[in-house]
Amino acid sequence: MTAVVDLFWSFRSPYSYLAAPGALQLGADYDVKVRFRPVLPLAVRQPSFFDPENLKRARYIMIDWGRRAEMLGMPHAWPQPDPIALEPGTVKAAEHQPYIYRLTYLGAEAERRGHGVAFAKEVSALTFGGVVDWHLGDHLARAAERAGLNLAEMDAAIADEATYRAIIEENQVSLTASGHWGVPTFVLDGEPFFGQDRLDTLRWRLDQRGLRRE
Repeated sequence: MTAVVDLFWSFRSPYSYLAAPGALQLGADYDVKVRFRPVLPLAVRQPSFFDPENLKRARYIMIDWGRRAEMLGMPHAWPQPDPIALEPGTVKAAEHQPYIYRLTYLGAEAERRGHGVAFAKEVSALTFGGVVDWHLGDHLARAAERAGLNLAEMDAAIADEATYRAIIEENQVSLTASGHWGVPTFVLDGEPFFGQDRLDTLRWRLDQRGLRRE
């Protein structure tokens, strides 16, 4: 029987980017469905997480994710523009957010169309892979195509913002209920596995369950 692994993921998380290829590979290697459940980044969802007294967290992430990407052989650069618009000179999310809601809603729609993880992988390869001005031209449209999707159709669908806001809020409640708050978090039968570097642990658990494909 196919197992379900929930993947809680953010379009502004460098570790989510690093986890995307491995998340996609899970479906090839195991009898599992990886259910893509995008959430808003902590900087929007829980702004106090990056208060000035907690800046050491942000500084460490900026050091660590780059070396992790280098170790994995993945291109890495902080997105230009940042998926979250910040107040000038701060790490505080600005009131107007032109990118992150669209990306997150598109992720929810991609999952509804059966290609959530593939879409996340392709889009994060743009944003964190060094493509400057990833939001302009046909970058996103081509990323959607590579994931088997049509960006224009998805944008038309997410015009119903209330529906997608509700989906994202439900995902955020479920992430909290899983026992964690960060991304990427994989959840198998209520057991959370937090971080790109816990994919091996999740694979070990799936092996225990006898779910590896022949």
